[in-house]
Amino acid sequence: MNEKLTFDQLNIAPEIVEKLAAQEITEPTAVQAQAIPVIAEKKSVIFQSETGTGKTLAYLLPLVQELKNTENPQKKVRVIILAPTYELASQIKMQIPAICDIKTALLIGGAPIKRQIEILKEKPEIVIGGPARLLELYHLKKLKIDGVTALVLDEVDRLLSSELRDETTDMVRQCKNPQLIACSATITKSTQKILSETKDGNKIETLFLPPEDVLRKRITHLAIFAEQRDKIDTLRKLLVAEKPAKALIFTSRVDQVANITAKLKYHNFECAGLHAKTDKQERKAAIDRFRSGKCPILVTSDLGARGLDIPNITYIVQMDFPSNEDFFIHRAGRTARAGKTGINVVIGDEYEMRKYAALEKKLGFVVYPKVLYGGKLVSPENFDED
Repeated sequence: MNEKLTFDQLNIAPEIVEKLAAQEITEPTAVQAQAIPVIAEKKSVIFQSETGTGKTLAYLLPLVQELKNTENPQKKVRVIILAPTYELASQIKMQIPAICDIKTALLIGGAPIKRQIEILKEKPEIVIGGPARLLELYHLKKLKIDGVTALVLDEVDRLLSSELRDETTDMVRQCKNPQLIACSATITKSTQKILSETKDGNKIETLFLPPEDVLRKRITHLAIFAEQRDKIDTLRKLLVAEKPAKALIFTSRVDQVANITAKLKYHNFECAGLHAKTDKQERKAAIDRFRSGKCPILVTSDLGARGLDIPNITYIVQMDFPSNEDFFIHRAGRTARAGKTGINVVIGDEYEMRKYAALEKKLGFVVYPKVLYGGKLVSPENFDED
């Protein structure tokens, strides 16, 4: 079973394989190799795989192929994809035109609902959005779901968290026995139980991909000690020393996003900020600039830790140690995607360094302590060599 499969062997249509090749995607990842055949057989499935391993294409490829192979004379909505954030929903939407010409609608909360009603009149076959807005459109009788054959829950653990669970499970129940596909980098027993209950006991296949050890094998973990009051200045010195091509800066505190961004701009860094309260258009503009490389630094709350799939992020900087280890994993996993390598830095005080050391031991990766000295990032034992 060590022999790698090809997209052709997974029965992906030649025209789709060509479009993948144009994006330099030439062979399936492990999760794609395992999930595509199961989804193609129209089985309901929940699968877990690390960040950056290609989960979105794992469900899009077989679903898109099925849509292209079956007639839909009334142009009904046939696939609904639920996502917990605007950023993730937008990124899923962006991937579809890259592999097919199926009409797709992005329907997200915070955007004008009248415009979305007009979009639905254009007869999209795939609808992507947050559960609350899609439910609203359904109850207004603007979103027709009688033709839905597949329902996808992307970042399912987040969709079934307390703030989104009711809307998500309601949306699942409204669809009449669709193929249910759920995925995330972290799936708990609680998530599996809720899904099983929502499906009224109908069988859901489970695929837990063995870890590719992205955290240990492809990410270099660094620790820089700094008291709270010195953290932003430490960040500034780090950016000057390392000059990362594309750096994503995380903070747990929403109010700190604007503070960090303002102080970096004061020192002439090209950067943008992103958090849950940011206006939708501003969020899109910030991500587009970061994605294109026009803005090499993006400061974000943990909103950006989930589903933010931007290629070639070389540096993650965590300005605090998150309360939940899953957030640490999702933050770090924004780099070293699609087989590449990256650097993850935690700038922490004494308490945070102890937590970092405990997680290092628990998850089995190595943390390298560093200090900033003479405009360089060096190991503590070497900081006085120059």
